[in-house]
Amino acid sequence: MGSSVLFRSSVLFRPSRLVGASAVVLSSLVLFSASAGATAARTTSSVLAAAKAALAEQVSVHLVLTSRSRSTPAAEHLWADLGKNSGAEWISEGTGKVAIRVTPHYGYISGNKPGLETVFGMTAAQAMKVGRHWVAVKAGSRQYKALAGAMTISSVSSVLPPVRGTDLYAPTGSGQKVYTLKWHAKATSSQPELVSTLTISAAAPTLPVREMTTAPGQGERTVLLSKWGERVVVSAPPARSTIPLSRLSG
Repeated sequence: MGSSVLFRSSVLFRPSRLVGASAVVLSSLVLFSASAGATAARTTSSVLAAAKAALAEQVSVHLVLTSRSRSTPAAEHLWADLGKNSGAEWISEGTGKVAIRVTPHYGYISGNKPGLETVFGMTAAQAMKVGRHWVAVKAGSRQYKALAGAMTISSVSSVLPPVRGTDLYAPTGSGQKVYTLKWHAKATSSQPELVSTLTISAAAPTLPVREMTTAPGQGERTVLLSKWGERVVVSAPPARSTIPLSRLSG
């Protein structure tokens, strides 16, 4: 989803890696140039407008992301609970494990050595300093804003593509209850060709259900969104188990 819903941001350590919803989380959506697949009842514009309005009223969502690359044998898995002012995320990539929490006052990052190095791009020395602690990132800092922007429900709006260049396919059978949006992004110097599909509930509220993005011959990512409106409670780790971000640069 845009750099994704869920995007993970490596701004804490190095700018070269942006991951999910980054990755959250969810990836940048550049869209398909094709004729509009509108129907008499709905158009691409009206479906996206309804989805945007529905998202604006939501207070929380549960997100599951799975990413597979042809170049690496291990799939990446991400689970997240995103609220208005807080969120929690768990990432598994091969032997690497990372956990992230965001509260209104601090963001926290923890993980094993492979996870901290692979997912966040920490150096071996930085990962060693973290050990079993949580890195504490204070609210108001640039790094906190990056975490909070990716770890709260406001980030989910990035799954919605621009109207132009997006094809809409309306429900065609009595059992089909979703709209399908499709688009294509040509390869550039910084990203491969991408083919994406987003399904949105055809019944109110008009909310995203599933996004799938494929880089032909290279890999794919699937994002599932559910449990809209369920309460999200994120607690800070014990103070004794935290270290400030500033300690990693020393």
